[in-house]
Amino acid sequence: MNFAHNSAMKAPTPPDKGSFPLDHDQECLQPMNSYIKCLADNKNQSRMCMELSKLYLQCRMDRGLMAKEDIDSFGYNELQKSKVVEPPQNPREPIIAGLRRPNKDR
Repeated sequence: MNFAHNSAMKAPTPPDKGSFPLDHDQECLQPMNSYIKCLADNKNQSRMCMELSKLYLQCRMDRGLMAKEDIDSFGYNELQKSKVVEPPQNPREPIIAGLRRPNKDR
């Protein structure tokens, strides 16, 4: 059964924030590849690749692949202020957010 003829045509709506068109023409391929390589080289620690992610987002905004926004509104300043915590050495040790590790130096 086809009910399409009974439904009212809706005007298209813009995508939700965070959704954007794919880069079919590969206009931002170089910044994207640089960012991905940086992640691979730094054990997927995005903090180490912030400048490259900024360049990638700026490329997308410049080419109309996402809405133009102030790059500072993406939270880069908060990320720079945050503390880096090393993952546990024992892979079986759970990581619990907000829980302090016992200080072995005391």
